[in-house]
Amino acid sequence: MPAQKWAKKEAKAERQKKYMWGFMNGKQVRIKRHPTIDGIEVDEYIQENADPMWLHQNGMWEDILD
Repeated sequence: MPAQKWAKKEAKAERQKKYMWGFMNGKQVRIKRHPTIDGIEVDEYIQENADPMWLHQNGMWEDILD
């Protein structure tokens, strides 16, 4: 019994990491969360930490001037 309770709790925690709740067409649904790096969204992390050469090699020229 305690092992099942622990497994259920772990599964719930994993789902909460992957999904969030939102509304679509007036109904409450689970929506996949955006990927993050250290708690920051990927696009924001790249803008803050990428060097100009990497941005150029990956075709992100609009972010070079920022």
